[in-house]
Amino acid sequence: MVPNNMKLLPKLLQAKLSYWRLLLPNRCICCGLKIEEAQTGLCGTCITATCYQTPICLGCGKPLDFIADYCGHCLAKPPLKVVAACSYHAGLGGHIASMKYQQQLVVLSPLIDALTLRIKALAKQGAITLPQAIVAVPLHPKKLASRGFNQAWLIAEGLALRLNLPLWDNQVVRLKQTPAQAGLSGKQRRQNMHKAFALRSVCPYQRIALVDDVVTTGTTTNEINKLFEPDYIDVQVWCLARAEAPSLK
Repeated sequence: MVPNNMKLLPKLLQAKLSYWRLLLPNRCICCGLKIEEAQTGLCGTCITATCYQTPICLGCGKPLDFIADYCGHCLAKPPLKVVAACSYHAGLGGHIASMKYQQQLVVLSPLIDALTLRIKALAKQGAITLPQAIVAVPLHPKKLASRGFNQAWLIAEGLALRLNLPLWDNQVVRLKQTPAQAGLSGKQRRQNMHKAFALRSVCPYQRIALVDDVVTTGTTTNEINKLFEPDYIDVQVWCLARAEAPSLK
């Protein structure tokens, strides 16, 4: 069940976005050109230029010369598969950050659309198997109250609607109000997230997709994955962007 405040907040944010659309011309946030089609926020050219168009390793995000799940390095010890619409450093990182911290939602819908297309393409290739349900990475209640919404939940809801999958909601909870991961080393990130999450109930699914806005080292999703490992539940990760950071070990 979705809490009443979580049902209401996305509607309020979308209403705010619709209001500004009435006042402002529909222009691409990247290039500024007017968008004639129904798509808003990003034109087709900029989506193509900023989103992944060639194979990448689903483990580390490294570009590949051929279609494969993992690069040679990740194949030795396969990590969680991460499906992203784009690289955080390809031009949209600032807009994704503005979505989270300033409620600038203009890129949300087109990036969810782009991520949906990538998920479907990878499933068709056999690189991933579609999950049975979607799970949003939760915020701590205090941070949720401060920010007003959980961006991961908005993304998860959009994907659930587009892919006709259930949203297994409010069953993963955040126990610790941890500092932001940005600026921390890999070791500090792992310490930060250690035992930060818990399950409210037994998961009824065998395959799930964890959804977040950005994945850097995967520390957060790896910590949540530990909750599902005892029941041998297959977990993959879906996000709007990968912030590749090979130096963070």
